[in-house]
Amino acid sequence: MTLHRAIAKTAAETTLAEQFASLANPDSDQVAAFAAFADKGLPSRRDEAWHYTDLRSAMASAAPLAPPPDADRISAAREMLVARKRVGDLRLAIVDGRYVPQLSDPAPAGLLVGTLAKFAPSGRASAVVALNDAFASNGLSLIVDAGVDLKERIEIVHCAHAEAPQSAYSRLSITLLAGAKARIVECFVAAGPAYQRNAVTRASLNASTMCSLVTIVEDDASLHVETQIADLGADAEFNAFALVAGCALARRELIVRHEEAGAKIALAGLALIDGRRHADATLEVVHAAPEGQSREFFRTIVADEGTGVFQGKVVVRPGAQKSDGAMKSQAILLSPQAAMNNKPELEILADDVVCGHGATVGALDPEQVFYLQTRGLPRSEAEAMLLEAFAAEAIARVDEPEFAQILLSMTRAWLAGRAGAAPA
Repeated sequence: MTLHRAIAKTAAETTLAEQFASLANPDSDQVAAFAAFADKGLPSRRDEAWHYTDLRSAMASAAPLAPPPDADRISAAREMLVARKRVGDLRLAIVDGRYVPQLSDPAPAGLLVGTLAKFAPSGRASAVVALNDAFASNGLSLIVDAGVDLKERIEIVHCAHAEAPQSAYSRLSITLLAGAKARIVECFVAAGPAYQRNAVTRASLNASTMCSLVTIVEDDASLHVETQIADLGADAEFNAFALVAGCALARRELIVRHEEAGAKIALAGLALIDGRRHADATLEVVHAAPEGQSREFFRTIVADEGTGVFQGKVVVRPGAQKSDGAMKSQAILLSPQAAMNNKPELEILADDVVCGHGATVGALDPEQVFYLQTRGLPRSEAEAMLLEAFAAEAIARVDEPEFAQILLSMTRAWLAGRAGAAPA
């Protein structure tokens, strides 16, 4: 007889159960999703994919659920958006996890923008995705018509509370019909240190499509848990980049698969970590069809007592011949207390492939710093110049020049702040 010892629920898990019980008329999918979460619980070091980010320990409590935005909240978000410089041509607003049409621009021809009630049920949901499925409502749906090359760059702004302790669950669905192209940037802004966020994006790219997706996490949320799931059709291209320069704990998980031949996947990112912040980039790329190409390129700068995490896994399924994959993670540590955890993996079940991975962690080269100092630069400026060059190689992976320039400007501001100077 085998006895299984039940693991006691944490205070956060207990509060989450109480919050779900208080929902008015959850549907059967929500009930099933929360049951799936309750069965798994918050992920911890026992879960291999969360070994370096123990959410069960880090999430001491669950913040109150953010209510649907009322007139006052929408007015405050409008003021914030007016003051914020536009990144794209078409702006769409999400307030505390809910799409708000009255704060969003009208959609151009070829793009259908609507409210997303729910995702189609998925049997591969993690605990945090199941939690999102249970709580999220009024998400955002984007559908680009077949053959449309959408010239307007789409900016999605996630507006949060600066002060209120709240938790928000947002969902975004992106569908590109055959031959469509779209360029999208998501910005998470304004959250204060008592804010908790769970965001899920699902992208469906049909045959011969191209989607560029840039994510910027720049606010001070205590918790940012984000999951991107992308499924690619034949000859589809998915280019995703993320800049993480905020949040006490930021965990981004990317799951990208192609079930048809000829898909191209490019995933890249830059994390700027200071104080005691913790930033985790975890990804899984699955080649399930022949002649797929994937590139993963991530760079991390860790200062003070910060912690960086990169976990990357490339899987080549049986029959996925002629797959071509390359993965690299590089980090620079700026203090003895800074830490970086790298875990690249390959799982290859086909015999005609080209795949490789690499990971490095180190400090700035003192000889390079000294060389710049001999040319008259103060040490802080010399270090900032070298760090900017290191970061710029990651940003260069962004194929939209205006987005890349914005990311580079944010990086310079972060570096200037560390040097004690005003941002340029």
